[in-house]
Parts: sequence; C-alpha cells; structure tokens
Amino acid sequence: MHLATYLGLLHTSLTTLAGAFREVGRGHGEEPDVEQTCLLLAGRIDRQTEALAPIVERYGEDREQEPERLHAVGLEGTRGGGVGLLRDLQDLYALSSFTDITWTVVGQAAQGLRDRELLDLVEEHEQETARQLTWLRTRMKQAAPQALIAAR
Repeated sequence: MHLATYLGLLHTSLTTLAGAFREVGRGHGEEPDVEQTCLLLAGRIDRQTEALAPIVERYGEDREQEPERLHAVGLEGTRGGGVGLLRDLQDLYALSSFTDITWTVVGQAAQGLRDRELLDLVEEHEQETARQLTWLRTRMKQAAPQALIAAR
C-alpha cells in the first residue's frame, strides 16, 4: 500500500507550507494584512499537521522531498517591493495547490479504505486549504495592478 508515501508528502507539504507562510509574513511586514494573515494561516496549518499525526501513526509515512524542493526553489527568501510581494504570494499559491491536491489524493484513499476518521480529517482540511487558496488569489488580484502598472 502506497498511502504512506502520500501521507509523507502531505506531512512534508504541510510543514513546508506553514514555514513558507511564516517567511512571507515576516518578509512583508510592511503589509499588515499579509503579515497577520500569513501568521494566522501558518498556525492553522500547524494544527492540520497535529491532526494528521494519529493517521500517520496508524498507516506510517514515507517522507518525500518534493514539497521541500518546491520551497527551496520558490521561497529562498522573500522579495522586496510590490512585484516581490506578488511573486511570493504566487509561490505560496503553488505550495498550497500542492497541499490541496495531496489532501484530495489522500481523501480518495480514505474512501477506498472506508476510513471515516481519515475521510473526516481530509474533508475538514481540504476546506481550509481552499480558503488559503481563495485568500491568496484575492490578495494577488489586489496587489497586481499596483505592482505591475503603477509601481516604478
């Protein structure tokens, strides 16, 4: 059974994503909404990781490097200015999308296993990840005109 591989991917993507949200929040402190929302979302992702622990204990996990590799490529540090904020938010969107689809795949396994506990966990946290993606998309739409047209 390869569920352990995807639980490892999910666990790694969650910890990577939480760290990336914290990094972007700290790096863009001049944007109070970005800083506060990123730190809030990082805390929520930490709770997702904690909630995943009993499932990982039950099925095991094989740790993969993909989410960490995505983080290393996309968020070596935050960028400055309006375009930098836009790019950092876009990188967070890519990491969040990876986490979102990983929750989906794990949810399919939960259905196949008829594991109600895992299925409930997936349903709850898929919704949280969808809200992250919605906020990121909205914030990028807000930042884009200023960053791409009006900024020098």
